[in-house]
Amino acid sequence: MHNRLTDFQLYRQKMNRRILETNHLGIKRFFNLDTNAYKAGALDERTKELCGLVASTVLRCNDCIDYHILQCVQLGISDEEILEALNVGLVVGGSIVIPHLRHAIETLDLSKMENLDRD
Repeated sequence: MHNRLTDFQLYRQKMNRRILETNHLGIKRFFNLDTNAYKAGALDERTKELCGLVASTVLRCNDCIDYHILQCVQLGISDEEILEALNVGLVVGGSIVIPHLRHAIETLDLSKMENLDRD
């Protein structure tokens, strides 16, 4: 089944490959820094992804929200935990975050539908 989440994932993969094909050292270094920031360290991966979700919510970046929700779901983070993180983002960001909260909930719902389609 094709939906906006599937389209997002395909587009993200395609364009990340294209960007890395440019072989620009600064860009490659930033992508590596971003990837490594979410690996387990003093904080585990689950905590870091939830932090990423909060930051993405406050910054109102729907692509980032989609990415972090997908990562959270993949890591087995519960809907309740995701909602707690989204609530922190809402409190920090204020009412301007509400449209992005709607987007986040839709993404969470779509991720569940994708998982059902795979089973």
